[in-house]
Amino acid sequence: MSTERPDNDVTGPRRRRPPLAVASVAAAVLLAGGGGAYWASTAAGDGGATDSGAADRKSAPLLALDAPADAPVSAASSSDTPPPGIAPGEPDPGGPPVVYRAAGELPDGPDEAAVHHARGTVASADVARLAKALGIPGSPRTEGTSWVVGDDDGPGALLKVTKQAPGTWTFARTTPSKPCEPGMMCANGASEPGGDPVSEKAAKAAAVPVLKAAGQDDAALNAGQLMGDVRVVNADPKIDGLPTYGWSTGVQVGPDGEVTGGSGHLKALEKGDTYPAVGADEALKQLNAASRGKGDAGRDIGGCATPVPHQGEPKPSDPQCVPSNGKRAPVEQTVEDAVFGLALNYVDGRQTLVPSWLFTVRQAPGGPENTVTQVAVDPKFIEKPDAPTPSGDRKVTSYGADGRTLEVTFWGGVCSTYTASAKESAGQVRISVTEKPQEGKKACIMIAKELTRTVTLEKPLGDRTVIDAASGGAVPRT
Repeated sequence: MSTERPDNDVTGPRRRRPPLAVASVAAAVLLAGGGGAYWASTAAGDGGATDSGAADRKSAPLLALDAPADAPVSAASSSDTPPPGIAPGEPDPGGPPVVYRAAGELPDGPDEAAVHHARGTVASADVARLAKALGIPGSPRTEGTSWVVGDDDGPGALLKVTKQAPGTWTFARTTPSKPCEPGMMCANGASEPGGDPVSEKAAKAAAVPVLKAAGQDDAALNAGQLMGDVRVVNADPKIDGLPTYGWSTGVQVGPDGEVTGGSGHLKALEKGDTYPAVGADEALKQLNAASRGKGDAGRDIGGCATPVPHQGEPKPSDPQCVPSNGKRAPVEQTVEDAVFGLALNYVDGRQTLVPSWLFTVRQAPGGPENTVTQVAVDPKFIEKPDAPTPSGDRKVTSYGADGRTLEVTFWGGVCSTYTASAKESAGQVRISVTEKPQEGKKACIMIAKELTRTVTLEKPLGDRTVIDAASGGAVPRT
């Protein structure tokens, strides 16, 4: 009997979990700290297509998932979304492929689920409510594309909220909410140096009014993260009864029990179209297919070239060695649990929570847990991206819009000139950034810079999607 197991097979006793198993999921933190891999891959090829049952393509439009970003971004950054990246313990994408194997039988999950969109703009009253919960006096005022409350010229407390959905907000307090005692020096103007972090219970109590003002008073809270003497409360809301990944709010609480910082989203999500969903087994197959690439191209054939050990010596092991075929052996990760939920993706350039499986994975027994997500929408309902432009155009990474004016951002060199242009249609605006080397530059330093160029449209952008001609994917809006 063959001992080879399929990629989603179990390595121990099989056990059946309820369709909606409750698990401990590593949160994607918008502040410093945190950890977890965010892998929003779609199905590779036709593999994984399932019978949609009662639902069909007529009941919902194809889901236009954007192509993932090339450069990984840590979940601990202040980015609006955690694109596909590497968590502590995860292998580098340029290294060996990853094979995920389940430690038990995986749940089936629901037959269908809805996407949730962040649309519209944030009202001044919502900003005022959050500012009051943070103890910031004053009324919201407009600065560029953001609402601002507080002092942005020197020490004080400052709240900024982007007007456009999802209403990303950031808060920082640079002076203590209570004056320092006479003769005491305040660390960074926020708290006394050498203070002890407050308890998890106290931190959660301090964060509750802020979370309520942000519309996340029913979120699951985790206060285990520390940043020096500051304790961070991470809140992951449930939406439509499902756990979320990538939509966290982080609230920092100082040793004096006062909120010193935070970030999150203020605009409430709207329920969108409902799509048929695949089970965890099928999603795991898709995840493995996307991880390894086509077929068995990533598998190690022939092993690594290592010295022959002397008699009685153990065989040497070098996980970094490259076998003769140039392919590294797959790195195995154990899937310890799977929960059906909603994970953050970009759809037509807009942040959207998409039905997904949240896999809790661990590379070695006793090692750190990470969360890897896989879109759970039936692949037949996912739109294939447009083919990229067969040219040397630069990839546009983000854009900002004001009426007919588009400001596009991309990476370029210091010894070239760049021109941005737009091709408009009723539903989208296709942006091309062309590069032209500067004449007379025989030698050039190899430095990449983040650059911006402005494009004037024939008509205001409105609700049209901005498409990057170089990749064929939708461009995120900043």
